[in-house]
Amino acid sequence: MSNRVGAELCSNEMDVITNSSSRRNSESLPYLHKVGLPPKQSLLKEIAGTVKETFFADDPLRNFKDQSRSRKLVLGVQAIFPIFEWGRHYSLSKFKGDLIAGLTLASLVIPQDFGYAKLANLDPQYGLYSSFVPPLVYAFMGTSRELAIGPVAMVSLLLGTLLQEELDPIKNKVDYRRLAFTATFFAGITQATLGFFRLGFLIDFLSHAAIVGFMAGAAVTISLQQLKGLLGIKKFTKNTDIVSVMRSVWSSVHHGWNWQTILIGVSFLAFLMLAKYIGKKKKKLFWVAAIAPLISVILSTFFVYITRADKHGVQIVKNIRKGINPPSVDQIFFSGEYLAKGFRIGLVAGMIALTEAVSIGRTFASMKSYQLDGNKEMVALGTMNIVGSMTSCFLTTGGFARSAVNCMAGCNTAVSNIVMSSVVFLTLKFITPLFKYTPSAVLASIIISAVIGLIDFEAVCLIWKIDKFDFVACMGAFFGVVFISVEIGLLIAVSISFAKILLQVTRPRTAILGKLPRTTVYRSIFQYPDATKVPGILIVRVDSAIYFSNSNYVKERILRWLADEVENLKEHSQPRIQYLIVEMSPVTDIDTSGIHALEELFMILEKRDVKLVLANPGPVVVDKLHASKFQELIGEDRIFLTVADAVMTCAPKLELVP
Repeated sequence: MSNRVGAELCSNEMDVITNSSSRRNSESLPYLHKVGLPPKQSLLKEIAGTVKETFFADDPLRNFKDQSRSRKLVLGVQAIFPIFEWGRHYSLSKFKGDLIAGLTLASLVIPQDFGYAKLANLDPQYGLYSSFVPPLVYAFMGTSRELAIGPVAMVSLLLGTLLQEELDPIKNKVDYRRLAFTATFFAGITQATLGFFRLGFLIDFLSHAAIVGFMAGAAVTISLQQLKGLLGIKKFTKNTDIVSVMRSVWSSVHHGWNWQTILIGVSFLAFLMLAKYIGKKKKKLFWVAAIAPLISVILSTFFVYITRADKHGVQIVKNIRKGINPPSVDQIFFSGEYLAKGFRIGLVAGMIALTEAVSIGRTFASMKSYQLDGNKEMVALGTMNIVGSMTSCFLTTGGFARSAVNCMAGCNTAVSNIVMSSVVFLTLKFITPLFKYTPSAVLASIIISAVIGLIDFEAVCLIWKIDKFDFVACMGAFFGVVFISVEIGLLIAVSISFAKILLQVTRPRTAILGKLPRTTVYRSIFQYPDATKVPGILIVRVDSAIYFSNSNYVKERILRWLADEVENLKEHSQPRIQYLIVEMSPVTDIDTSGIHALEELFMILEKRDVKLVLANPGPVVVDKLHASKFQELIGEDRIFLTVADAVMTCAPKLELVP
């Protein structure tokens, strides 16, 4: 009995040992996962998925799911007018912050608006009009808490430059103003359309580097244009390039400059720059820089009035029309020769204004850790410009300087825009006659001090360090604006941005991979010099989708890698290449031309007695390879999940002969 029990125990122990041994052996053997084929989708589902990811990636209708009809109506109103959503939680403590921010903002923008209207070649009151109606519309429809709405230097200059190419702002003042309203109307239509059809990704085609260069060039151009007011020159060139401006300045040095004007302009420019320096050095004193323009206007106006400097050649603003915005629907060109011109100008200026506002809004949203809805922003900006064009406003957007002041002053919501707009309303209603004796030199000083901040030296240095091609785009836009014109600079910026995209698409990066020591990881031998090549195997990675635009280049680049490697191996009498592994994990997509290039590569390699192997193709690529039956041509056993699997399988088969 005991012997039988002992025998059974020994037998069980042997079974356990055998099982554990076999398990260890099976674990030691490499198990190669096959590349999975994704489930087949119908054409309709594939198109629907692509459209959804392109236009509705944020799933805007998710809040409407499983809601009652009345609730859907409320959500719909809140989607169009976000103020009804966040307004439910508005409190007195938030209003205190918005009130201070709005009042501080108004003290900055009122004097600036006079100058920006001047940049657009319009009367001063139109700058105030544009800081009254559009901010109210944006407050109801916008999603940014910090974005401060009104005329900005760069857009005003661009609009004025494009408009005066069509009409003389002095000789044909009425039609010029009508064309400005028409351009503003179509700018708003463009912006709202982009947002409504969720085409906001189009503005991302203008690179950050190009925008930095364009804004810096615009800042230099705007500053040069202000020399007319700063020096008291009456006859001045209409061109914006630096050569024409400096020629105009120096040609009038003996008979056109006014020393009283220069004294006023330079003195207040120094005061404004000092205030700006104090506000930048000590963040708590930001309000010093914010109210400095208003103090400058008050003091200079009082000085000119009591000394009657206007009778000694000092140019003044003169009469500013009192009262709120008059309607201007009947002044927009809806037909005739200026319709197309207004549309073209509005399209260009509207896109630039949109790019500036969205980028500034995103910057402050990321600082405050909340999400900004880009498409809603575009609809809001477009709507406010459409309404603005019908109420005597020219093109407005969100400005960085005023938004920064708004943020530092403690704004909590878009109510700060409403407060600012209310102050502008009171100014239009009661105070505008007091600005009659404001000297043009002070407005020039305010504009110069405001636009200097558009020149971002740190950003330019960072662009140089990160990407030299981006630096070329930045400098191209800058010199185009400064030495030719604003629109040419813009064209250069867009062209270089598109050229970079085309270059990246048509000439994707490729790399030779090697094995990192003591790992099964394969990385670029250029990035990791200690990575070693596998004898008899060349591993190449393609870092882009393979399309018709780059398929031929990818094939030829791989063959060049192979030719260089073969030549190098011959020189050192090492074994020849028998396998070429293409790492395809970065290849997000492939088209018919790309597959045809792979077929050609396969045929060429077969003639050279080199086997083509693919590693880690993505689901889209695998699906298209199977649809084209490329896997039958190459063989299922030559498509692997990882490079390590491919090397593990191919290495034992190598015939290591030179």
